[in-house]
Amino acid sequence: MKTVSLEEAKAMIGQESGVSDWLKIEQDRINQFADVTEDHQFIHINPDMAKMTPFGGTVAHGFLTLSMLVKMGETASITLEGVKMGVNYGFDKVRFLAPVPSGSKVRGRFVVAAVEEKRPGQVLITYDVTVEIEGGEKPALIAQWMGMQFTG
Repeated sequence: MKTVSLEEAKAMIGQESGVSDWLKIEQDRINQFADVTEDHQFIHINPDMAKMTPFGGTVAHGFLTLSMLVKMGETASITLEGVKMGVNYGFDKVRFLAPVPSGSKVRGRFVVAAVEEKRPGQVLITYDVTVEIEGGEKPALIAQWMGMQFTG
């Protein structure tokens, strides 16, 4: 994560702030996510049944991949100088474009889309994020993600 001034953040609009490290999405993580969310659909947790689908095996939940943006953002997003805390503000757009097979690796590519000072010490930063699958033709997802940073 890169620390920048408010002026530097505004100058980054339209530019890539970073690309995260690759994260491996193992079956154990998928199973744990299924337990926490109570989404036990067979395409996520039953390798034998999932082999018979067009996916050819188990795949991560779309929401699991989406939730990994927090980890990806640790190295690919920006932090304002003097930030006291940041909170997830939400999404304007999310599209799941390709399944993430169990055992594959994903990474996030972050582009600063907007920087808006809502009030002094409160800045909303919007990112256009693309989650890539290692060796994949299409991204796993694209999203427009917003985070509020508090500097005062």
